[in-house]
Amino acid sequence: MNILIVLTSHDTLGNTGRKTGFWLEELAAPYYALKEAGANIVLASPAGGQPPLDPKSDDASAQTDDTRRFKADAAANAQLAATVRLDTVTQGDFDAVFYPGGHGPLWDLAEDRNSIALIESFIAANKPVALVCHAPGVLRHVKNADGTPLVQGKRVTGFTNTEEAAVELTDIVPFLVEDELKAKGGNYSRTDDWGSYVVTDGLLITGQNPGSSAATATKLLEALSRSN
Repeated sequence: MNILIVLTSHDTLGNTGRKTGFWLEELAAPYYALKEAGANIVLASPAGGQPPLDPKSDDASAQTDDTRRFKADAAANAQLAATVRLDTVTQGDFDAVFYPGGHGPLWDLAEDRNSIALIESFIAANKPVALVCHAPGVLRHVKNADGTPLVQGKRVTGFTNTEEAAVELTDIVPFLVEDELKAKGGNYSRTDDWGSYVVTDGLLITGQNPGSSAATATKLLEALSRSN
């Protein structure tokens, strides 16, 4: 079982002068859930090399057993420091793809033609695609074979407008994940802010927030077991 994890290369939080990137828990929790299920994991990013870590996700208040484990894992950190360039990976080498969030993907992966084409190719090949928190926003330009938005008519979730308001970035991000999924015709649902919530619709698996990361990976593994 080969699984691709796609991370952001974007490190600037709009015009705030602050840094952003990927959210540590949203990588660490799926990384270990998938690895312990026997997956071979490849990490990729648009620029390759070390992707930027959102410093907020490294705060003491954001740490979990998985993040602490990841930070102490020399092999995992070496792999993270050497992500492959997204334009060098092909769907045919993998059984599924997972997108962690953080605010970074809203700027780069949401507009990245390689990411868009990659997701479309996974869906076309009947392989599952999982995204958590802000990462469902990268689906905004992804289309079905007939040219309709991928999320149109599908059950989806992602970082809520109220969660974005709580972190005071509503007016900073290029778009709101909840609004964008709805605008593209997605059947958006959610649970309470910060609660674990995952929605599966066919090959598409989406999680609401950082606390949904492990559950999103579990749903991806279930989808893979159904396809085998």
